[in-house]
Amino acid sequence: MKRALILLAAVVLAGCSGTAATPTPTQAPGSTTPPAASVAPTKENVTIEVMASQDWIKSSEQVLAGRFEEQTGIHIDFQIIPSAQYFDVLKTKLSSGQGVDLFLGQAGKSDMKLQYDAAKNAVDLTNESWVKTLDPVVADQSSLDGKLYGAEVWDVVAANYWVMVYNKDIFSQNNLSVPKTFDDFEKLCETLKGKGITPVYEPISDGWHHVLWFPEVGAQIEALDAGLDAKLNGNTATFAGNATMTKALTQINDLYQKGYFGKNALSAKEADTSKAMSGGNYAMTLSELSRGQQIAAAYPNLKATSFGYFPIPILDNQLQPTHPAGPTWMVSSKSQHVAEAKKWLDFMMQPANLQWLIDNTPDFETLPFTGVKAKWDASQADFFKNYAQAKTLVMQDAVNYVNPQWMDLGKWLVNMFTGQKTATDMLKNIDAGRTTLAKAAQDPAWSK
Repeated sequence: MKRALILLAAVVLAGCSGTAATPTPTQAPGSTTPPAASVAPTKENVTIEVMASQDWIKSSEQVLAGRFEEQTGIHIDFQIIPSAQYFDVLKTKLSSGQGVDLFLGQAGKSDMKLQYDAAKNAVDLTNESWVKTLDPVVADQSSLDGKLYGAEVWDVVAANYWVMVYNKDIFSQNNLSVPKTFDDFEKLCETLKGKGITPVYEPISDGWHHVLWFPEVGAQIEALDAGLDAKLNGNTATFAGNATMTKALTQINDLYQKGYFGKNALSAKEADTSKAMSGGNYAMTLSELSRGQQIAAAYPNLKATSFGYFPIPILDNQLQPTHPAGPTWMVSSKSQHVAEAKKWLDFMMQPANLQWLIDNTPDFETLPFTGVKAKWDASQADFFKNYAQAKTLVMQDAVNYVNPQWMDLGKWLVNMFTGQKTATDMLKNIDAGRTTLAKAAQDPAWSK
């Protein structure tokens, strides 16, 4: 684990070194023409079907897929499924053996085994030529029993570090400071609310976003309760009865009950985050470390650096959320077009194409491959400078059988917000779900 964290830290620091705020891309940022291929086109007139959850396929990847088709004749048919239904639809497709050649899934040991049964449903990619350029920390999240099943073309820092994004102008105009404790955060929220500004834009309606407040501070929970991750994975500890996790959920519920998420949180949508943050009616949101770039891309009158970042303050957290698992490409073992699917991965992993994706994807600042250059701005660089990197991973990566319950966690949190359940009820539900999943995985720690 320590070696993995050092490697990931090296990726982050490399992106921040030198002239980090001034990218030096292969092509100018904003270019809409992908780089030319280094191989001669071979027209095949084949369609490969890709299934992905909402927001996992970037528009830049679709543009790149068009260039791929021009060169090879291989058409990529993207099937985008709403996040709430994705896993059920995918499992049906995989069990039927029809209708999907490539599928995306969240990396992580539990998910690779339980959600996708990668050893059965995905093709072994261990010996592909691009593997040697993939960060080993990231590769490990898509591997089972020493075999790599996923190609994680995802920014595991800018798009995976979920942090508090704040409007610098609102803070400056109201003489507000970035909080260092949960109490500071609540006082800040109360001040903003008193001035008629909604403290936090929290989109609950999607079912998954509000979950982030809990597992994303997993490293802080581990820091306060040393050894908890290992005990949970060894089935010698439970979520229920843990004072630290109970306190975390109680604080999250407190934010909702005090109205700091606003009157419309239950109906707010994640897709509207940039719009909400651009209007000055919301001071903060929990979002990716690239949110400033996303806002600036959607609203050119605003600057990315008008927004700053600080860690989610639950439990007085002040740590960067190390999170190397993200949406990952897998080739279906039942596909009739495995060779063509691998060609697409080879094409996407060409250094020039990876760099083009970085330069043309607002929520990507880097990718976990060697030979690419990051494009961090000053606000992002300040975040790296001001906050220490966590020594352990976020809960969904560090603790087995948490991430597969993500959407259930979303339902239980809403039940807590609306007074139907308590924090203790939710923790008991997590334990019950973990037991079911662990037994399905034949985890020896649960067979004692």
